[in-house]
Amino acid sequence: MTFPAHSIDPVKLDKLAEVAVKVGLRLERGQDLLITAPIAALPLVRLITKHAYIAGAGLVTTFYSDEETTLARYAHAPDESFDKASGWLYDGMAKAFGSNTARLAISGDNPMMLAAQDPAKVARANKAMSMAYKPALEKISNFDINWNIVSYPNPAWARQMFPGDTEAVAVEKLANAIFAASRVDVADPVAAWAEHNANLAKRSSWLNGERFSALHFTGPGTDLTVGLADGHEWHGGASTAKNGITCNPNIPTEEVFTTPHALRVEGHVSSTKPLSHQGTLIDNIRVRFEGGRIVEAKASKGEEVLNKVLDTDEGARRLGEVALVPHSSPISASGVLFYNTLFDENASCHIALGQCYSKCFLDGASLSQEQITAQGGNSSLIHIDWMIGSGEVDIDGVRADGAKVPVMRKGEWA
Repeated sequence: MTFPAHSIDPVKLDKLAEVAVKVGLRLERGQDLLITAPIAALPLVRLITKHAYIAGAGLVTTFYSDEETTLARYAHAPDESFDKASGWLYDGMAKAFGSNTARLAISGDNPMMLAAQDPAKVARANKAMSMAYKPALEKISNFDINWNIVSYPNPAWARQMFPGDTEAVAVEKLANAIFAASRVDVADPVAAWAEHNANLAKRSSWLNGERFSALHFTGPGTDLTVGLADGHEWHGGASTAKNGITCNPNIPTEEVFTTPHALRVEGHVSSTKPLSHQGTLIDNIRVRFEGGRIVEAKASKGEEVLNKVLDTDEGARRLGEVALVPHSSPISASGVLFYNTLFDENASCHIALGQCYSKCFLDGASLSQEQITAQGGNSSLIHIDWMIGSGEVDIDGVRADGAKVPVMRKGEWA
């Protein structure tokens, strides 16, 4: 197989692979690694595999996806195909994670891949996949293992971001944006990540010391009170998984985040950036919460897909995460819309529909699912982040007695 000779800096691509292994995963000697990637990302997969084995990986196994074969299903598969998923594959992944295999995902799919497909079929396929993937997802969301996501500049993604440029120029622009956001365009990326992690830890420590009972978001189209789970804990940057390995799950990352209370979210909120979900663009989301549950949802684009996502299960209409990101973050300051949640969520404060992270509780590793639920943690087949922050949004921390403390003003830390 040959690939177009796009202008992707080979030195920076190798640094990204090294950061994925040394910072993102902190892979241990003898530990196996499971990678998923679009086939266009093969150059990055090869480099990550090299660095993983240099780090002492036991066995590296990669599963590839391909846009053309995905679209072939929608063009030619029988209707009943869309209620199926490869459960045997996800059972195997869950078994691997249960045996301490590390997880690395390379994102970079065409964000508009399924935009022209039947929304009902897209929703059915997504639901079937979510149900089959849940045993593996729980190992990740419960932070049983070290895991990481990085990105590769897929040409289809680049063309979506820079439609006025030739493919070669678009790929080069996207590659450079990925490198900058991932902090690999410096002499020593590992040291740069150590400094960045320390700064995020300071923000988390301050929030944990305040013990707010809720956050109040106000801005254009937004007046939202997000109650925080009982015994919640803020995290940001590097975190220690249950297997004892301290890793950076997301590269890039600019957020500090915690778990909302699934029953204590009230008010209305509007998205500030489009959400690219499973090949569909959902724009101008507007929802209203009552008793923690979304009771009304609108969108100017992708509304049918949004509502089908919300009907995935009972937990899909409740929140599993709230995250704070300054409007001046490097990704936001770049002025680039990535159409990719990994990047766009790090340009803006955001909330996530669905599954919570058990690590975002005090002593979360020792809590049972029943205890997490009792403290307000949400359970769902999905976990979907969408952006609600901007330079026009203010956030107050609400104490148990109702007193308010400024947390952010006009999108910046107060």
